[in-house]
Amino acid sequence: MSMINILNDAMQKNASDIYIVAGSPICYKVMGNIYNIDDNKLTHIDTAKLITELYSYFENGNINRVNYDGDDDFSISIPELGRFRCNTYKQRGSLAAVLRTVKFELPDFKDLMIPESVMKFSDLKKGLVLVTGPAGSGKSTTLASIIDRINDNYHKHIITIEDPIEYIHRHKKSIVSQREIELDTKNYSKALRAALRQSPDVVLLGEMRDFETIQTAITAAETGQLVLSTLHTIGAAKTIDRIIDVFPSQGQQQVRIQLSMVLQAVVSQQLIPCIQGGLVPAFEIMICNSAIRNMIRESKVHMMDNTIYGSSEEGMITMDESIINLYKEGKITGKNAVFYATNKDTMLKKVQL
Repeated sequence: MSMINILNDAMQKNASDIYIVAGSPICYKVMGNIYNIDDNKLTHIDTAKLITELYSYFENGNINRVNYDGDDDFSISIPELGRFRCNTYKQRGSLAAVLRTVKFELPDFKDLMIPESVMKFSDLKKGLVLVTGPAGSGKSTTLASIIDRINDNYHKHIITIEDPIEYIHRHKKSIVSQREIELDTKNYSKALRAALRQSPDVVLLGEMRDFETIQTAITAAETGQLVLSTLHTIGAAKTIDRIIDVFPSQGQQQVRIQLSMVLQAVVSQQLIPCIQGGLVPAFEIMICNSAIRNMIRESKVHMMDNTIYGSSEEGMITMDESIINLYKEGKITGKNAVFYATNKDTMLKKVQL
């Protein structure tokens, strides 16, 4: 089977990921589960051939990058089919790849079950909004939906910095400049510093990976831009702690003060197997109010869950509240409710397994 046939087949079967590894058949991930497409195990010659073909669809691609560096990230676009976020790498001396499928058209946020309270972050003029969660939890799609809402409703300059670009945003009411790491710019930090000189209203930063990028993102939010980004954390308190811990101990109090002023919201999300099949999202939504800003400033983020729990009228919800709602609606099992809960003992009592 050729690479293009694999990509076509994967899109038809609604696969989210494609795995190409020597010694294993080609595998798809569909609705969170991985399965073989046939019984034919790939050889190292097969994987080399498929990955060479994959690079032929990448305009600026060079297979030598994975051969020399051991891994490579890029995205490709196949007309009338879709986009694919590709990671190629070497394992046991052979080439391998994992591809994430991305449809050209961004699904409606209602179909993605993104709450309206999250979509309303598109109305913010400045500050920092973080969407967090484990890999594959839909963070990029949530951010793309917020960007699309801004693009539909406001005349702004939106700059996205991604590694690689996933969703392509057409110019609607806004001008959208999309920059890809290595293809258009060297790294996140350099691109973000440059973005501040490009008169942006909104900056989407694919990931806050290191100290310098986090520091620059906070500065950008302080100077009047709306900055949207992601972290691989679950829960607002852990997210704030992760940011603070990146900084040297002598500078952490100053960062708490800065963060308390610029942070607008933290959205954490997980995808949970649904009883009816597929996956259903659970969201924790923390919106900064005066009480939460004081907790950040005074290093009392461990108290944040109680404030979120008691602020539902402001559009907030804890992760465990979201999960128990899905359980009561008959969408997820009690076992999965406990598995994905942040407080498993309390959840166990609520679902009475």
